[in-house]
Amino acid sequence: MDADLEQPFVNFLSASTGLPASVCHRLVLDVLANYDETIEEFVQRRHQELKNDAGLKNEEIYKKIVSEIPHRRFSAPTLTKRQVRRLIYG
Repeated sequence: MDADLEQPFVNFLSASTGLPASVCHRLVLDVLANYDETIEEFVQRRHQELKNDAGLKNEEIYKKIVSEIPHRRFSAPTLTKRQVRRLIYG
């Protein structure tokens, strides 16, 4: 993100939290990087997280990913479990 676009977010966070601007700048960059994923990257990352960290089975994972997609920053069509599976395994 362009530094001119980041600065209003940094200023807002610094003013509302009292944190130093340098900490707020790092926070803004981290949040924006997390929400800069494509839908394909998000699906693949979440599949690995839910499989490895949460120990969920694929059917549970597909359902969870489908429910999370509408709450993400990117706009995406509603995906079926089959489409989620295809994004993961090709």
